[in-house]
Amino acid sequence: MSTKSTANSATKTQEGAKGPSDPRQAPINARLTPAEKIELYRTMVRIRRFEERSLRSYQAKKIGGFLHLYIGQEAVAVGCCSLMGANDHVITAYRDHGHAIAVGMDTKPLMAELYGKVTGCSKGKGGSMHYFDPSRNFWGGHGIVGGQIPLGTGLAYALKYKGLKGAAMAFMGDGAVNQGAVHEAYNLAALWDLPVIFVIENNGYSMGTSQARSSAGDLARRAEGYQMAWGVCNGHDVYEVRSVMNEFLQRAREQSKPAVVEIKTYRYRGHSVADPDRTYRDKSEIEEYQRTKDPINVYRTSLIADKIFDDAAAEQIDTEARAEADVAADFAEASPFPTPDDIQKDVYWETDNPSQRTSSGRLFFT
Repeated sequence: MSTKSTANSATKTQEGAKGPSDPRQAPINARLTPAEKIELYRTMVRIRRFEERSLRSYQAKKIGGFLHLYIGQEAVAVGCCSLMGANDHVITAYRDHGHAIAVGMDTKPLMAELYGKVTGCSKGKGGSMHYFDPSRNFWGGHGIVGGQIPLGTGLAYALKYKGLKGAAMAFMGDGAVNQGAVHEAYNLAALWDLPVIFVIENNGYSMGTSQARSSAGDLARRAEGYQMAWGVCNGHDVYEVRSVMNEFLQRAREQSKPAVVEIKTYRYRGHSVADPDRTYRDKSEIEEYQRTKDPINVYRTSLIADKIFDDAAAEQIDTEARAEADVAADFAEASPFPTPDDIQKDVYWETDNPSQRTSSGRLFFT
């Protein structure tokens, strides 16, 4: 069976009954306290300001390599990760900053990782594409397109094997849906009834190629080929993301069933900072989305209309988020780089624990 939600139609449950036409009234959102609603907003703003500060550092040549910014997609990661329980897990691709902040990672080691500093969350070895925090059930951060999806399926397998009521959210971009590894993961998840939600963050462009030119048919509906449930929702509305994702997460936890959810979103910057995005899309397209669907503005307007906070409170949150991002950049700037000896650390367990080594022979070759 399929499940579909759009801004112009009511959410449908697995049984086909109609849910609330206003996602704000969905049970998962209706029981949010004012403080919790403000915290969702705060996290979205923190992501936006962190990314903008990262861009400034990149332009100042403080950051090398790739930098994939999450600006414009904040409601997706925040909406999904705000639903996590103790046994829920997240794994994503290279545009991972938003998810890292949404699961609660400290922005100082996140910025330090971008700078390649030893105080980074991956000790300066991973950079922008490889954030990790196992303590928060956050498993990256992966640079190979679609490579994280089989791993996310493995997380779900582990949950089922251990008899835990949890779910794995495996995020990917629309450019990953045609990778063979993704379909192999779909097949195993459906075959073994694994509690995994494959989340497609469809921002419309696979690097510089529009979805219309690269992928035939509806992306989420491909799940029907594997007899999986599927859904679609708008990624600029954090309430809608939470409403739709909650249904599938609950189903995964209680029934150990997989699903595919396509979240329609948009990125304001290029595929990476080095991407000349204006060569494949009009500036007016970006401006139109910013004007009508910016996720932070949409949510801010909603909170003010509901008298959750006022303009002054919203501005205070913004000021604090900018200050936090600056502190993170100062921390990264002051942190040391890894030493040459660090290159052989965190590679083999026996190297890091020589007193417990049982193998013989050389672990590294020079």
